[in-house]
Amino acid sequence: MPFLKRVGQSAIGAISSLTEALNFLGETAFTFLKLVPMKVRFRAVDLFLFIQQSGPQALPIVTLISFLVGVILAFIGAVQLRRFGAQIYVADLVGIAIVREMGAVMTGIIMAGRTGAAFAAQLGTMKVTQEIDAFTTIGLPPQEFLVFPRIVALVLMMPMLCLYADFMGILGGAVVGVGMLDISWTTYFRETINAITLTHLFGGLFKSTVYGVLIALCGCLRGLQCGKSSSAVGDAATSAVVTGIVAIVAACGVFAVVFYVLGI
Repeated sequence: MPFLKRVGQSAIGAISSLTEALNFLGETAFTFLKLVPMKVRFRAVDLFLFIQQSGPQALPIVTLISFLVGVILAFIGAVQLRRFGAQIYVADLVGIAIVREMGAVMTGIIMAGRTGAAFAAQLGTMKVTQEIDAFTTIGLPPQEFLVFPRIVALVLMMPMLCLYADFMGILGGAVVGVGMLDISWTTYFRETINAITLTHLFGGLFKSTVYGVLIALCGCLRGLQCGKSSSAVGDAATSAVVTGIVAIVAACGVFAVVFYVLGI
């Protein structure tokens, strides 16, 4: 195929994908506006199922990753701070880093790889088997019946998972502080409480909520954009993970600039 033809097809594909994404965002926003008159049609059992999948079933992997991130941050900080006799400030380092940034970011990346890919694979499989076409045929909008409960479930669970990740990260730092720096548990947690402010806590929870929205939107969008072949399902799941992680990192950078301008 000639080079110019390949460039033209790539440009047309990019424009088509952007158009589909904008249409998806518009339809999703319109669906959430229907919450005001309570005209959104979905099954409550589906919402509770997605809440269980996005929340309690994600606790083991969130526990492991958050604990190890806390251990790593504390170990790196301990190696440097011991040179100046400032071991106690490991608690400040780990507490602020986990609560303000790392807890929300790591939870978001975990959920992008776990739940975002699952949403894309589920909707992609339904697209291949023409179940989404069947929904449209019988008059049930896929945005309300399939996308809405997934987004709501992930948005509800992300702040709770972020709080749990914060606790496990601080606990991992405490293990290093107690075992490596000979700091007592009481002293470590007292220093952590003094270092963390409500601004740090609620800022991290707000970020996690936004990350949850981005992950759910990316997963559902890639699932609805899935092709008609079986290999397209895997491509949709891969694309959902990549898009979700890129969106999280981009949003993290925007939050850093905005919080700096606001003096938070």
